Amino acid sequence: MNFPRAEGEPVVALLRTPAVLAIAKERDVVDREVVCLKLGRAESDVCEDLRAAAWNVHVAADLRSAGRLIVKQRFRVGLLLAHDIDEEDISELDSFLKLHGTLEWVGAFPLSALALPACHDLILDHFFDHHTLPAQPHHLVQTMGHAFGRALLREAPDGPNLSGEGPIVGKSDAIKDLKSQIRRIAKVNAPVLIRGESGSGKELAAQAIHRQSARADGPFIAVNCGAIQASLIQSELFGHVKGAFTGAASDERGLIEAANGGTIFLDEIGDIPLDLQTNLLRFLQEMTINRVGSTRSIRVDVRVIAATNVDLDAAVAAGKFREDLFYRLNVLPLHAPPLRERRSDICLLAHYCYKQYLHDKSPHLKGFSRSALMAMEAHHWPGNVRELINRVRRAMVMSEGRLITPFDLGLQGRSGIIIRDALDEARTEAERSAISVSLQSAGKNVTQAARQLGVSRMTLYRLMAKYSIAN
Repeated sequence: MNFPRAEGEPVVALLRTPAVLAIAKERDVVDREVVCLKLGRAESDVCEDLRAAAWNVHVAADLRSAGRLIVKQRFRVGLLLAHDIDEEDISELDSFLKLHGTLEWVGAFPLSALALPACHDLILDHFFDHHTLPAQPHHLVQTMGHAFGRALLREAPDGPNLSGEGPIVGKSDAIKDLKSQIRRIAKVNAPVLIRGESGSGKELAAQAIHRQSARADGPFIAVNCGAIQASLIQSELFGHVKGAFTGAASDERGLIEAANGGTIFLDEIGDIPLDLQTNLLRFLQEMTINRVGSTRSIRVDVRVIAATNVDLDAAVAAGKFREDLFYRLNVLPLHAPPLRERRSDICLLAHYCYKQYLHDKSPHLKGFSRSALMAMEAHHWPGNVRELINRVRRAMVMSEGRLITPFDLGLQGRSGIIIRDALDEARTEAERSAISVSLQSAGKNVTQAARQLGVSRMTLYRLMAKYSIAN
């Protein structure tokens, strides 16, 4: 199958001992020349078939040269022609392919190599498909076309671009509104109270405010108030002097003082005890602190951002949270939307998370199946973004296939979605394959191919456009 491409687009690198052939597709490739070293008959036949299919051929001498070439170009597919390899070669190839696992690899191996267990593992871990040497060049080129199509399909066209956006990933209306509010809030110095469910990204919102503020060069100190023992939180926040309590062997500054010139983020503010709320209120009013055991006031220049996943209004009504402190903190309120309110961001977040943890993934893993993405979009996400990150990271480590499935994500219960998606994928692939085979057998004659398929010429043209099949 020949996948659509502009004439002369691909860039090819061919290496020997073992030979590696890498294919790239780039709209603005300038170098259209064919660069070859001394090739054997089989490699020359492959190159001739590649030229006939409008690929350019660039040859390098070894794996190191191949690595440099792959770094310079935007490669999507690689072909490995592995002649006379042994266990040591397989080990080197395994290391090389781990470094360049973003490509779809096709391999051609001698029968002797295929008898090695290490070669079995190499193929299962890294390759889209493989052939037995001596391989037919035409068949290799055809397989590379399939691999190239797979590479295009698994690319995320709407991958997140964080340039200038800070740490928040998303394009939904809810996230656009959040980012707009953050930009306005960042310009002033008043306290902020971020409300939202657990795992919805409240700390990321606080970081974004800090990064876009005039305090961006200062420290950002995050404190989980719910994770500090009640007996220690006073000392942790305000510091202490030597001898203030048993074990206080020296003066220590607290986290608020450490954030001087920057921002302190008080997460789970609703969990702090009432007696500490009094001291926190005094700090917000006067912008001074007293270390535990000291009567000396220390002035600090700190912006306070607090966050909570509990209903502070109800806590105030129940006498569990000081009303005056609530109003001091809630000068600029901000809401972090739960993931179920921004479903259009789910796939974007999943791909972003995948890219962030590439170093943890199984070497054979190439991305998400369509059924996995649909299952994620249908899930309720009670744990929000934190749950999504956990599911994706676990799937990247535990998946045994080339693509993450709903089962890998722990979302296999969405059977209706999976079955419907599988049928759609099968139908689409069958139509695309039938059209390509008919066109190939008809020598690209659309009229003859349409007759073979039992459809009109106009219908065939429409289907070719639908599947981006060039004539």
